[in-house]
Amino acid sequence: MSYQNTNSSQEKGDLQRSLSNRHLQLIAIGGAIGTGLFMGSGKTISLAGPSILIIYMIIGFMVFCVMRALGELLLSNLQYKSFIDFSTDLIGPWAGYFVGWTYWLCWITIGIADLSAIIYYLQFFNGGMPFTPEEGVMISIAAIVFIMGLNLVTVKLFGEMEFWFALIKIIAIIVLIAVGLWMIFTGFTSDAGAVASFTHIWSHGGLFPTGTMGFLAGFQIAIFAFVGVELVGTTAAETKDPEKNLPKAVNSIPVRIIIFYVLALLIVMSVTPWNQIDPNISPFVNLFSQAGIAAAAIIMNLVVLSSVMSSMNSGVFSTSRMLFGLSREQQGPKAFGRLNKRAVPANALYFSAVCLLLGAALQYFVPDTVKAFTLATTLSTILFICVWLIIIWSYIVYYKTRPELHAQSTFKLPGGLFTCWMVIIFFISMIYVLSLESDTLQALMISPIWFVILLIGYFGFYKPKQK
Repeated sequence: MSYQNTNSSQEKGDLQRSLSNRHLQLIAIGGAIGTGLFMGSGKTISLAGPSILIIYMIIGFMVFCVMRALGELLLSNLQYKSFIDFSTDLIGPWAGYFVGWTYWLCWITIGIADLSAIIYYLQFFNGGMPFTPEEGVMISIAAIVFIMGLNLVTVKLFGEMEFWFALIKIIAIIVLIAVGLWMIFTGFTSDAGAVASFTHIWSHGGLFPTGTMGFLAGFQIAIFAFVGVELVGTTAAETKDPEKNLPKAVNSIPVRIIIFYVLALLIVMSVTPWNQIDPNISPFVNLFSQAGIAAAAIIMNLVVLSSVMSSMNSGVFSTSRMLFGLSREQQGPKAFGRLNKRAVPANALYFSAVCLLLGAALQYFVPDTVKAFTLATTLSTILFICVWLIIIWSYIVYYKTRPELHAQSTFKLPGGLFTCWMVIIFFISMIYVLSLESDTLQALMISPIWFVILLIGYFGFYKPKQK
């Protein structure tokens, strides 16, 4: 592959393995606790009721299978630095091109969604008043410049900042679980007269109070809550001792899902019945406010803001590494493959930042931040599903054509091909589910435009340059 270590010029320099196990573990946790959990869970609860717990467990299991496949692929050949490498090697150059550019767009759309979320949560500190479009753009520019500054210095600083961003999220959720349990066991009564109790999970219409359609509708934002968990795969090239640290990070995903999603939302719906939760307010902020903890709303809004900044930090990191990989495979502009003196792909970072700034203009065209958030999250969900499917497809090819590598793997995907087909059927069915709601259908109808752009780019610019 084109990532061989070299001591030559920066243009041919290699990404450095600067991220420790501590960084990788927290990046994996940070990826698993996204903006979708904090901002989107209220809407998901209103759509699906308590069945959201089952939704998160189903999606969590499927994403875990994708991550196990990803882990086995990356460890089968340590020259694989990201999805681009193994999909190019196993499926063909077009697959590396497709997955690299699509993953780049995934994080650009998430960045745009995050900008909407930042503006939405900063309204709390603006007396609850919405910002003008001009103010929204200025806030977006400030956020992008801040994140760019973090990513331009060193990879280690990125890892350190992501470590602390993730730690804030973890502490907030653990405190929420503890406070929620205290409210349940002391018989806390809300302003609406509801007494906190685990019985709320089944006593307001059962586990599926909104029926089959409500249950299916809950999957869209729930899937978005998991996007970013595969970030571990994009950090592989910059992780020390990947054979030891990557399996640890991947295997801890189920525990995180149970604690940070299932248990946290079980507590939320036990304190406040699902049908009394406002879809437009983060249930995490609401729980602390109800508990009467001094300055709880301020603290929780700051936590949610740090979560959004964490997501943007991860996104800018991912986009730059994808562009770097594409450039090294001659599937993107050469400039993106150059590293600065700190071994950071600065040109790729600048390009992603410019694209995010263009996304900030969305505030002018869609001033409703919740609507802008829904559109951007749905589009990124569709694209992430495509990326996950390419990972599984790569695994199927690897399983069939490299049996000797699979046989000697110490980190095998449980279930092999059966698991692969189960995951493929599930995610294809999720694309159908996205067509059932009018707001998610809009983004689904827009998504083919991206695939047309990819076709033009590949056949018009990069296919003739393949080695």
